[in-house]
Amino acid sequence: MKIAFFDAKPYDKPSFDKYGAQYGVEFKYFDTKLSPDTAELAHGFDGVCVFVNDNINAQVIDQLHDMGIKLIALRCAGFNNVDMKHAYGKIHVLRVPAYSPYAVAEHAAALLLTSIRRIHKAYNRTRDFNFSLNNLTGFDLYGKTVGIIGTGRIGRVFTDICRGFGMKVLAYDKFHAQGYDNGDTVRYVTLDELFEGSDVISLHCPLTEETYHIIDEKSLEKCKKGVVILNTSRGALVDAEALLSGIKSRKVGAACLDVYEEESEWFFEDFSGHILSDDTLARLISMPNVIVTSHQAFLTEEALNNIAETTAMNITQMLAGGQCPNELCYIGGSAQDCRSGKCF
Repeated sequence: MKIAFFDAKPYDKPSFDKYGAQYGVEFKYFDTKLSPDTAELAHGFDGVCVFVNDNINAQVIDQLHDMGIKLIALRCAGFNNVDMKHAYGKIHVLRVPAYSPYAVAEHAAALLLTSIRRIHKAYNRTRDFNFSLNNLTGFDLYGKTVGIIGTGRIGRVFTDICRGFGMKVLAYDKFHAQGYDNGDTVRYVTLDELFEGSDVISLHCPLTEETYHIIDEKSLEKCKKGVVILNTSRGALVDAEALLSGIKSRKVGAACLDVYEEESEWFFEDFSGHILSDDTLARLISMPNVIVTSHQAFLTEEALNNIAETTAMNITQMLAGGQCPNELCYIGGSAQDCRSGKCF
């Protein structure tokens, strides 16, 4: 089984070589992202393996289908970059629904602590032998309220971390997790109640039509003055221009972003010797109370191994047996995991 692996990075190869050999999958690595201009590179392969910033639109799907490509293996959980409606009936789409909720939740906690305790500023100061504590005053997490939007695996792990700090949790999810709400320190509330009552808001939900720009000008108006916004999920959950305005007006006290809605043009690449033409991203990075990491939350050894093993297993199951439990189907107007084990 030969798979064209797009947007390959050095940290991908060890784990995919290991599990590719174990499952009988041969990966050919391409540095370039999958797009209409690069899809021809997949000619002669059984499938393609793609990541969050590859562009799997209708044109790419038709190109792959015409070349006889049987499957698209996402090495991530999200699939908002795939035109699922167009893919259905033409090409199988597989994903990794969970790789390490701890990796992402712990990164969110690391960003939060770094921000509110000014760790990044202290680090830069002491490297210049500046040991002043001026303007490094932070605040305790103990006793504060965190609003968690999305209570899937990652959201629940982040809840446990926050409870360990002695925080109260207000949660919102369209689907309530059984046993999550204890009626006291962890409660499901409406979105408005979450916005109004939270000192920190952390996003752990998928990107859908309903959640697009769930943090926007109107929602920020409902928030406490000085609210801290965390996003380690999908960039377009946050209206970047509205966030920037909220920071400038002092409504938002800090923002910690591992994702950005226009990140596909910038993240995962080195632009240190170039002018950043995205004015919104440049302005966010320039703010003293904003921390941006470039979609790094998933990047642990454990997560990389889980991603590689699940992806290789998905490919083997689909090409050898014609079905895979991690296949995505387009059912009832939206994409969801295949219930039958075989979509078409």
